[in-house]
Amino acid sequence: MTTPSAHTPYGGAGFGGQPSVPPAGIVVQGLTKAFGTHTAVADLSFTVPPGSVTGFLGPNGSGKTTTLGMVLGLIRPTSGAAFVDGVPFADLEHPAQTVGAVLDARSAHPKHTALTHLRVYCAAIGVPDTRATQMLDLVGLAPAAKRRIGEFSLGMRQRLALATALLGQPRYLVLDEPANGLDPEGMAWLRDFLVSYARNGGTVLISSHILREVEQMADHLVIISNGALVAASSMEELRATYRPRVLVAASDPARLATALAAAGHTDAQVQPDGRLAVVGLSVDRITTLAAESQVTLFGTTVESVDLEQVYLSMTAGRYTATHPGPGGPWNGPGWGQPPHPAQQYPGYQQYPGPAQITPPPQYANPQHPGPHQQYAPQPYPPQPYPPQPYPAQPNPPQQYYGPPQQQPTGSEGPSA
Repeated sequence: MTTPSAHTPYGGAGFGGQPSVPPAGIVVQGLTKAFGTHTAVADLSFTVPPGSVTGFLGPNGSGKTTTLGMVLGLIRPTSGAAFVDGVPFADLEHPAQTVGAVLDARSAHPKHTALTHLRVYCAAIGVPDTRATQMLDLVGLAPAAKRRIGEFSLGMRQRLALATALLGQPRYLVLDEPANGLDPEGMAWLRDFLVSYARNGGTVLISSHILREVEQMADHLVIISNGALVAASSMEELRATYRPRVLVAASDPARLATALAAAGHTDAQVQPDGRLAVVGLSVDRITTLAAESQVTLFGTTVESVDLEQVYLSMTAGRYTATHPGPGGPWNGPGWGQPPHPAQQYPGYQQYPGPAQITPPPQYANPQHPGPHQQYAPQPYPPQPYPPQPYPAQPNPPQQYYGPPQQQPTGSEGPSA
């Protein structure tokens, strides 16, 4: 009987004492990485299913790049392991043909041309040089093939890094912030390319802070904060959890809520502005029930929670900036006011509202109260200013402005 190796995911045995079949995809098991006393990643586990685009999200400093480095064998974990198709990345027979990675778009030599850069990598991974020209054309850099990389913009460097990752025609793409520096056209191209890549059998693990783009292309999400897993689910499960709500302006919201409850729809709540918030019903169904209960509708608004709101509700609080106010860093100890408390909406998770600053009462001006008055005028004792003697000044000669005057002649002239 073959003994399961320490690198085998879930290292247990299957039926009949045989080792379990390693799962396909990327599997992260209990990854932990400590740098001295700082733990960057703490017991992190998740799976990237084959044939999917998985968004890897988290705030700055949450451990995303460190995790990707451990998946690719560039960083040695303190504990835990990561597997690609059931084996560690270092044990892959043809790593460049299995995984293409972009961790730093600025790593290319600035004196090389784009074509030279790709041909060097072609020789390193054992693919023909013609692949370099094909990848440049694929990412839209064919016109810049003979330009030096030092002349490239950040967006062009991102495209070149992606072309480098695609040289081996890999089954997996691991991308760290590949959309940084791309213009809207470039981001649309990247989104369409990655979706098509996954639909044709590839697997993508992408970290990004551009949540709108991730929401449009990702099938699965992995969200971390402080190096630990916060959520891992499919986009379908996420959308089912955070259902949209309909805000209804009606002549009698209470009567409409009663009619909805009688029909079996109890998730309705009157809002402070008088509208009725209904979760789990379509506008057409609400309109029908309102007509049956003889309630007039003045308008409806569908309100959906997007990925940004979900992300903020799960990760907010690590690096929350506060506004320096009275008693702040310029006026004494303290750092301003605490953040605004979270607001709760029916059918939604909590997420922080806008920060508000209220000056402390000891700094308010009782004569001119108001939200923007922070500092009271300081009384100054009257200072005597004795009159200062000024020496008499002779009157300056008058200057004449007008036509030139004729000088008198003879006895009428000025006396000597």
